Amino acid sequence: MKITHVFQLVLIATAILAQPVCAENREKYLRAPVPDRWTFSEHLSPTLPDEDSWWKGFEDPVLDSLISTGVKNNFNLSAARKRVEIARMNLKSARSAYFPTIGASAGWTKNRTSGLQLSGGGESVTTDYFDASLSASWEIDVFGKIASSAGEQKNLIKVSKAEYAGAMLSICAEIATTYIQLRVWQNELIVANEHSTRQERIVKITEARHEAGLASMLDVRQAREVYYSTKASIPVLENSITTAMNSLSLLVGSYPGELNQLLSQPCPMPDYRRIIGTGIPAELLRRRPDIVAAEMTIAANASALGVAKKDFLPTLSIDGSIGTAAHNAGDLFKKESFTYTVAPRLTWTIFSGFSRSAAVTEARQTMRISIDNYNQTVMTAVCEVDNAISSYLSSIRHIDAIKETIDQTNESYKLSVDLYKRGLTPFNNVVSAQLNLLENENHMIVARGQALAALVSIYKSIGGGWTGLD
Repeated sequence: MKITHVFQLVLIATAILAQPVCAENREKYLRAPVPDRWTFSEHLSPTLPDEDSWWKGFEDPVLDSLISTGVKNNFNLSAARKRVEIARMNLKSARSAYFPTIGASAGWTKNRTSGLQLSGGGESVTTDYFDASLSASWEIDVFGKIASSAGEQKNLIKVSKAEYAGAMLSICAEIATTYIQLRVWQNELIVANEHSTRQERIVKITEARHEAGLASMLDVRQAREVYYSTKASIPVLENSITTAMNSLSLLVGSYPGELNQLLSQPCPMPDYRRIIGTGIPAELLRRRPDIVAAEMTIAANASALGVAKKDFLPTLSIDGSIGTAAHNAGDLFKKESFTYTVAPRLTWTIFSGFSRSAAVTEARQTMRISIDNYNQTVMTAVCEVDNAISSYLSSIRHIDAIKETIDQTNESYKLSVDLYKRGLTPFNNVVSAQLNLLENENHMIVARGQALAALVSIYKSIGGGWTGLD
């Protein structure tokens, strides 16, 4: 099904976030193969949605605007972007070890040596001189320790990017879910107001019949009870609407009240019937940010294990300096004043109290834990999609059943009122019809909201609707 775009959202990034998880790693890390199909795959489109901005499919300009603003202004998402930048700086720091460390110094020194320091005594000696020098230290990555450390940080950047994508996905889904709930309460308020008006007319009918001696005061009391009960629900719904609008304000980075003009006008709920493309379960390994993050965490921990193992190997470094020193500043650049040092150095820790062996074991177990987390994340993802699909399909069947119930209840209500006016049925039947109609209409609104929320859950669970950072 082609989704019509109502708004062009302002997205903060356009590049695909993370590279696909290769088939080799899937086979290597997964303890059990991913299912070939969803439990309810016969109801679904066989391909993934072409358009990742899934919320546009609801064709609701207000929702589009809210998500666009939330992507730009939400503080949790802003913090996630900053964590990606921190990870990039950590990679630069790790790669800096490839280069030598160079320092410079210059100064003047005056020194006096005691003449009585040696046996037999003597004259004290005073010296002063100027000096300047450049020093360098360079660790040569013979055994790849620096490369492993840089590889770890590079994979951690991918983890941070995936976490950022997960934050964006969660924010978009939460905005959509909260917006749907707002529309549910607003539509319930409309129904409550309509029914209270209708019930007020019934109260007047019972009062007129009572005054004419055709009905007892019990009928009036029962009519008023139904009417005031409906009126009592209105303030509760109004408070729920205000709370939902405040929640949306927080999600999009605004203070309470700033969105009231945009959201206070009730609107019809979006269409809940959609053709859903979820692809096949294995594609979750490519789309879901949490799975990408879990796989990249394994790669980072594997690099960390490599760093720990390389601590057993020697370190080759070169230290050197070149400088000049002279009693007079004018002599600093004469040939005789130059000094230099070159010191290749091979260091190897022979024994460290088994601390390096413990560090390797710790790194290995950390990597194994990340593999377990990866398997758990994949299984959870498949389960979440199946649950969301089941919830959506059940909601559709539930809505269809409620439609039939409302049709019958509406007819019962009209018939009971008509018969009561003619004195052919007791008022209890009118009361029951009033309450049943109100209850079923509210059930219909809630069921439509649940179907829409299930749609959001499906798109969230298949990892749709997010973009990454360059």
